[in-house]
Amino acid sequence: MGATTDRHAKYDALIARCHGLAPVPTAVVHPCDAASLGGAVEAGAARIIVPILVGPEAKIRRVAVQTGIDITGLEIVDAPYSHAAAEQAVVLVRAGRVAALMKGSLHTDEVMAAVVAKDTGIRTARRVSHVFIMDVPTYAKPLFITDAAVNIFPTLDDKADIVCNAIELAQALGRAQPKVAILSAVETVTSKIPSTIDAAALCKMAERGQIKGGILDGPLAFDSAISREAAATKGIVSPVVGDADILLVPDLEAGNMLAKELTFLANADAAGIVLGARAPIILTSRADDVRTRLASCAVAAIYSHARRILAAGLAAQ
Repeated sequence: MGATTDRHAKYDALIARCHGLAPVPTAVVHPCDAASLGGAVEAGAARIIVPILVGPEAKIRRVAVQTGIDITGLEIVDAPYSHAAAEQAVVLVRAGRVAALMKGSLHTDEVMAAVVAKDTGIRTARRVSHVFIMDVPTYAKPLFITDAAVNIFPTLDDKADIVCNAIELAQALGRAQPKVAILSAVETVTSKIPSTIDAAALCKMAERGQIKGGILDGPLAFDSAISREAAATKGIVSPVVGDADILLVPDLEAGNMLAKELTFLANADAAGIVLGARAPIILTSRADDVRTRLASCAVAAIYSHARRILAAGLAAQ
């Protein structure tokens, strides 16, 4: 795939798609530093989300004053500390008041603990998983990498859910039948590398209708997944090679390293979202710039609207 002339064109296109959509009510969990509070306010000003700030009210207001961030008119739900803020944000989802969560200045583990709590959380039957939506200057379309932040050593069943989550996200963002490259170190199936066996099983599951909506191939090495020339040199013929939308990594370590290598060596941007719960969860990093934060919010907003339309269609049947 060729390089794009505008490094940020893919993210700008995602953000532009939200201009015709109603802003999504979003619980911003513990926005108690300049980056998280400012990112939420920026996304609100861009009419991507309607931020509801959940956390210690006095601290949020103090940060706003100290940093010059205008939170006039924004609703604040007071919660004394970060764990309580995460729990209260989940309550807002369960009550139908918000359609998305956004991580503020607290650990991801704190947010996810509230999300997956057995009796009070917002889990579904689907495994919760993370997707990076990468804007890579040398790749002509957004590249989805999963899972690089939640599932450490996913089982075969976990990977099936992770793939399904990513396919549904890619479809919501405009890929009717996304192409999924299941990554490993080699393209041959061997018992010496368990990820190759998982890849083969996932492809068979797709053939049998257990995984729907995407075109799967694997095991594939990274070069074959993104380069038709590399695949041709190896004699690999597949509609996925050189044109992958989704990269399913073997485990969190591989995915995390891949995403960070693309970020720091290929000048890629990395928007992030967690799927598989009753509401998408926007995960941002303190290092994210404004465009990346807006892109993460835009992905959640587009996905949320797509889910609402799908649910309305199913209800009408």
